[in-house]
Amino acid sequence: QVQLVESGGGLVQAGGSLRLSCTSSGSSSGFGLMGWYRQAPGNQRELVASILRGGTTNYADSLKGRFSISRDNAANTLYLQMNSLKPEDTAVYYCNGWIGIRQYWGQGTQVTVSS
Repeated sequence: QVQLVESGGGLVQAGGSLRLSCTSSGSSSGFGLMGWYRQAPGNQRELVASILRGGTTNYADSLKGRFSISRDNAANTLYLQMNSLKPEDTAVYYCNGWIGIRQYWGQGTQVTVSS
C-alpha cells in the first residue's frame, strides 16, 4: 500500500523556520511529480511548491524566496524548507505525489505561526 507520511510541523514564532518532511513507502517505482499543498481554515487547498523527479521545481508566486522544496529519491523523502514564516502561513500542509495517473496524499501536518 502506497503511503505518504508528513512530519516536522509545529508551532513557531513569526520570522522563524520549519522543515517539513514527507516519507513515502509502498512503491517500487517511486513517485514522479511531488508537491506540497496547504489549507488554512475556511480556504481552499492551494499549491505551495512542486518538484519533478529530476529536480525541476515550481513555486506559488507569493512564496518564492521564502520556501524551498527538495527531494531525495534514494531515501523516498520530500522536503519543504520554510523560512521567514508569517502568521498567514498557518495551515495544514499536505504532501502530494503521483505514480503514473494515480495521485496520493498524506494526512497533513499542522503548521502554526504565532505573531
